[in-house]
Amino acid sequence: MKKPKLKTKRLGDIEYTESSGNVFADLGIDNPKEALAKSKIVLKIQTIIKKKKLTQAKAAKILKLSQPKISLLLRGYLEDFSLERLLRFLNDLGQDVYISIVASHSGHGSTMIGDSPSNARIAALGK
Repeated sequence: MKKPKLKTKRLGDIEYTESSGNVFADLGIDNPKEALAKSKIVLKIQTIIKKKKLTQAKAAKILKLSQPKISLLLRGYLEDFSLERLLRFLNDLGQDVYISIVASHSGHGSTMIGDSPSNARIAALGK
């Protein structure tokens, strides 16, 4: 995937580049929307692990992973984890995951991942 054209702006003497809203796209990562969705899901997993005060070893047992794999997951090494598997991890941590299918108003659909079955979303896949 090629990098999106980013706008360069000035604030006084400081020149900066405005993000497209997806750091993975800005960096030219393959499948940037999927990478963003995965990272947002892992952030939620990490939050749940902290809230439940689980050690990596306890989390590993719940998620049926080794402790080193949990460490990699929580540090953002996501290549070995599919979206489906990350969603199962949420289930294993006691979370319900809702998937809702509705007609698109734009002609091409997208996939949204959010905190609740409302309009709030964490990340989106698709065009």
